Amino acid sequence: MSIKKVICWFLYRGIAIHLPPKASKLNVGQKFIRQFLAKGFVTKVGDNVNIEKGAIIPFSLSIDTNSGVGINSIITGPTTIGKNVMIGPYCIIYTRNHKSDRVDIPMIEQGYEPDKPVWIGNDVWIGSRVTILPGVRIGNGCIVGAGAVVTKDVTDYSVVGGVPAKLIKTRK
Repeated sequence: MSIKKVICWFLYRGIAIHLPPKASKLNVGQKFIRQFLAKGFVTKVGDNVNIEKGAIIPFSLSIDTNSGVGINSIITGPTTIGKNVMIGPYCIIYTRNHKSDRVDIPMIEQGYEPDKPVWIGNDVWIGSRVTILPGVRIGNGCIVGAGAVVTKDVTDYSVVGGVPAKLIKTRK
């Protein structure tokens, strides 16, 4: 890992993550600062990306043009976010899970499954407090209702909601 990545990560986690939200009356260039530092340590950051206050993002994030990660959201591992994606506040994207296949060893001692990347298409709206589980693919043009827990892939132009998330309607 390069020194530049480490420095950008430390500055992001130590300072930028605590700056006011983009819509705050106090504008100190927080959107630009978070985007600039993220470009220094994550896989890809497109133009006009908004990473909000408190958002925890991994080195393995790829986020495309005009997309955003909401206030206090958490992304834990390899995640690809397309263009024009809105991720609301307090969302969690998990990319790995605890092992639980053996009953002779406590789950806490079994370690973790390998990462299963999450993929989010273009023009997607993910409401507040959504949880997305490992390996899920959310297609283009989808809407995920607030509070949903997405356990399975979501096909293009679907509107889903609930726990677990189920199809409500299609947009096409």
